[in-house]
Order: sequence, then C-alpha cells, then structure tokens
Amino acid sequence: MNGKSRNPQKEPVKGAVGQKEIADMLNGWLPYLSEGFCVCCTDLLKTRIENLASSSESALTIGSPEKNSAVSTSKHTIQGSNRNADCKFSPGWGSGSKLSPVTSSSVSENSSRDGFGEVLSAVAGGGAVDDLEVPDRSGLSREQSAETRLLQVGRKKDFVFIERINGKPVNVLQGLELHTHVFSAAEQKTIVDYVYSLQKKGQKGQLRERTYSEPRKWMRGKGRVTIQFGCCYNYAVDKKGNPPGIIRDAEVDPLPPLFVSIIKRLVGWHVLPLTAVPNSCIVNIYEEGDCIPPHIDHHDFVRPFCTVSFLTECNILFGSNLKIIGPGEFSGPVAIPLPVGSVLILNGNGADVAKHCVPAVPARRISITFRKMDGSKLPYNFSPHSELQDRVAGGISSLRLGEDDFPPLGGGKNSIRRPRNKMDRLKQ
Repeated sequence: MNGKSRNPQKEPVKGAVGQKEIADMLNGWLPYLSEGFCVCCTDLLKTRIENLASSSESALTIGSPEKNSAVSTSKHTIQGSNRNADCKFSPGWGSGSKLSPVTSSSVSENSSRDGFGEVLSAVAGGGAVDDLEVPDRSGLSREQSAETRLLQVGRKKDFVFIERINGKPVNVLQGLELHTHVFSAAEQKTIVDYVYSLQKKGQKGQLRERTYSEPRKWMRGKGRVTIQFGCCYNYAVDKKGNPPGIIRDAEVDPLPPLFVSIIKRLVGWHVLPLTAVPNSCIVNIYEEGDCIPPHIDHHDFVRPFCTVSFLTECNILFGSNLKIIGPGEFSGPVAIPLPVGSVLILNGNGADVAKHCVPAVPARRISITFRKMDGSKLPYNFSPHSELQDRVAGGISSLRLGEDDFPPLGGGKNSIRRPRNKMDRLKQ
C-alpha cells in the first residue's frame, strides 16, 4: 500500500449504474432467466431481484459487451404432431444461445424519452402530442437516446417448420419475425394503464358502440374483451347478416394518440415497413383462461401486420392443421413464446398458410394487433390520421437504420453494429 492508494468503494466508476436500474433490467429479462424453472424457483429469483432493487447504497458496474455473461433461452415447445407431413423444425435459438449484450449506457431507465408518459399526460389533459417536449435525463439528444435504445432490440426472422402442402415441402413459418425489447418496462406500464383506462371508458359507455365489446363469460376461453380503433372487424356473420371482415358502414373511435406514437416507433425502428403503416388496431384484454381460437387473419388487412404483447408471456401456436382439444385448449406443431414488450410480425406463409392461435393464457394478458386496411375495404367515413399520412408520404427522416443495424436474438458481441452517421442516414 502506498500513499496514493484510494478506497475503491469511494472512487467514481465510469459507466456505473445503480442497483435499481440493474434490477429493472433483470425484471425485464425475468421470462428468459426463469425459463424452465418451477414456480418456487421463479418466485425466489423474483424476490432476489426485488431485494437488489431495494438496496441503493452501492453501485455496480456492468462490463463491456465482450465480458457480459450470456442469457440462454430454451427451445420452442413442439406441441401436437402431423404424421402425414414431412416436418423439419428449426427454432433458431436453443440452449446456449445468447441474447444481445446490454451495456451500462443502455441499462439506465430513461424510457420516457420516447414520449409515452408525456403522450399519456397530453391525452389526459387534452394537449397536442406535437407540442410535447420530452425531458432529457442523460445529456443525450433524442436521436442519440433512440439509437441507444434501438441497440437493445433483438430480431429473429429465421423461423423454419416444414410441412407438406399439396404434396410440396413448405416452410409454413416463412415471413414471421419476433422483435424483443421494443418497449421498456416503464413504457409497458404506461401502455397497460392506458388500455385499462380505455376499458373503463367502454364499460361506462364513453366509447362508440362497435369500439368496445365485453362478452359474457359463459365458459372457459370465452369472454375476451376487445377494443377496436380505425375500423370494426366482424369475426363471424352477425345478426344483421354482415359477413366476416371489415364492416364499412360501422363507426368506431379513431386511433388514440398513444397508439399513434406506438405505430410511429414500430415504423421508425423498421419493425414494420412503410408499405404497411397501420391505420387500425384491436386491443385484446385477457383474463386467466381466455384464448384466441385457430384462424388466419382476414385479407381485408394487408400484410405484414403485428401483435404487441404485455403483462404476461404466453405461447402462440402455428401450423397448417391446428386442433381444438377442448375449451381454450389447442394443439399444433410449433409454439413460439411471446415475451412481454415484444412485437411479432406476421407475413408470408406465417400469415397466410399457417393458422395461429393463443391457448388459454395463464394470467392476465394484453395484446394490441396493429393492421393496415386494404384500400378497397376502408370504412365509408374513414379519415386517415395526419401524422401517419405524413410518415407514409415523407418516409422516416429522423432515424433511418438499415436491416443490419438490428442485433439478432441469436447474435453475440459481433452482432451489434453501430448506427451509421447522420449524413449516411439522410442519404438513404
């Protein structure tokens, strides 16, 4: 020891983050960390994370991406079988695969920079979204903050399951993409709270009649609440004789400002293409045991479309021949987990050849499906949202990233590529 030595506990550490921020990050990864655990072990892990959050006396340093330990996820469950099909299942991730590394700069909980909290406040107060100034808590510009958040997003699009369709081998999952960590824990809470506020409005009759639907729970799997914006979609022939599809003379409420902000993120972060900017959505509010039966989405909606998941991770089943076993119980060859805060893109064979369904959920869940209506099926009184129209006409000018700028779910440290500089982005 010499006179120059200092107490390392008192020396500021570059890149250090508080234990609460680390706990928030771990909570976001809890579905991955607890994959395959029993209920007791999952509760124990959750308790330890909560204890970590409650202790804020010290700071921990997260090292460079090269030194970060990997988080492994398990293989997708294969449920059911099809003995008449030549099947090959390639989940694309398995034991030992890695999630994209998270750096200390990306752990900081500055999730409201994207404006969800501010948008919600504006909605409540009647303010305009464009007038909002998002507070900067890190010294980074809005563009830098968005780039930092975007580096956490993982994308997987190599889903493969081969079935024999009309005598030919077909990858029925072609076109599926799963984007993870698109919404932080704080953003998810804002969205969920807002959805429940919409549900209360619907129960009080403050939404248009065809916007809100809350059927009576007369059996397991029946009773899922739906809230439709932009158009009214008819699931089956109704009492007026309207066939399944968009009812063009039915009136529903327009897209709320918060949902417009979500769409802008999905397009701005290249989760959805400019050719499929959504102009409608349906909110599904599940209680334990609720489900969605096997189906293929109606072609009144163009491809691709997407589903965003909140509150509880659940599986979505895919296959050309999904079977109904009982109320809320289905079987199929492929089950894909949908983490909270993730976005599932349905396109190609994954949207048009394979059916999909959500078996009875284990706990409360919310999903929002965003879709663009076919131009020939627009409701007669439909009025496009000006912000979304401008986005289609002018493209994404603020943050244009190429396909390789997204770290894939199965990637290691070399999968993260820094965004191009500003001039390069503007040239695209």
